[in-house]
Amino acid sequence: MNDKSQPNDNGLFGMLNRLKKVFLDQPLKRSELKNLLLNSNGAIDPDEEKMLAGVLDVAETQVREVMVPRSQMVVIDNEDSLEDILRIIVTSGHSRFPVMSKDRESCIGVLLAKDLLRFFKEVTGDPIEIKRYLRPLSVIPESKRLNTLLKEFRDSHNHMAVVVDEYGGISGLLTIEDVLEEIVGEIDDEHDINNLEYIEKNHDKDGVEKYLVLALTKVEDFNKFFNCELEHSSYDTIGGLVVHEFGRLPRNGEKLIFSGFKFKVIRTHRRRIEVLEVKKSMTKE
Repeated sequence: MNDKSQPNDNGLFGMLNRLKKVFLDQPLKRSELKNLLLNSNGAIDPDEEKMLAGVLDVAETQVREVMVPRSQMVVIDNEDSLEDILRIIVTSGHSRFPVMSKDRESCIGVLLAKDLLRFFKEVTGDPIEIKRYLRPLSVIPESKRLNTLLKEFRDSHNHMAVVVDEYGGISGLLTIEDVLEEIVGEIDDEHDINNLEYIEKNHDKDGVEKYLVLALTKVEDFNKFFNCELEHSSYDTIGGLVVHEFGRLPRNGEKLIFSGFKFKVIRTHRRRIEVLEVKKSMTKE
């Protein structure tokens, strides 16, 4: 006969008892604590499990592992015209931009899109003096731990840092959102492409058919939709196939023609493509 007064070994009481036993017996290793959290037998919600595990991971994760690489940085040149700056802001949908020196070897500050609104309020017809609107920029090494960086972001009120390698060269950048996403998962904002079907038909200004395609679309599904035969034995998704054809991770706005299609990169995130624009092409490579 079971003693109902005894707490079940599963669930919350079981987990608390296991934690009590472990902590009383000996200090718990980080990996053991993480494993315990991820195997709570329902005592903790799955989303909470992932967040708690993410909190433990950021203490061991270095900036180089999650930074946006230099090739993917959306930047502004300190000699760009106002028209060019506005185009970059609108196209990228970002709110903060590293401003590069003329030689593109150093960053001289951060431009916030909202600060640029001051220019339009104060505009006198003179060319924009970008340096008037720059904010200080944090520079961090690739080896910095994410938990330390998060504390620095909080203390300094900066939300972006440029990453440098051991020789002082710029190797990438990281934002506070990137760090938080390591804990809570992807964070969508008002500029993210939400509720997009895998393939959506549209038209450009000249009436030419174009399609927005999620990079996660299976190549097999792409072939079925467009009645084509793109090779998909080595790559499951259309994004993976496009990256292979580029030979690297492309930047926003880059274009490529192959197998009867024109591909344009609409949105990237860190080390992957998110959204592509696709048009049929008469040119085949």
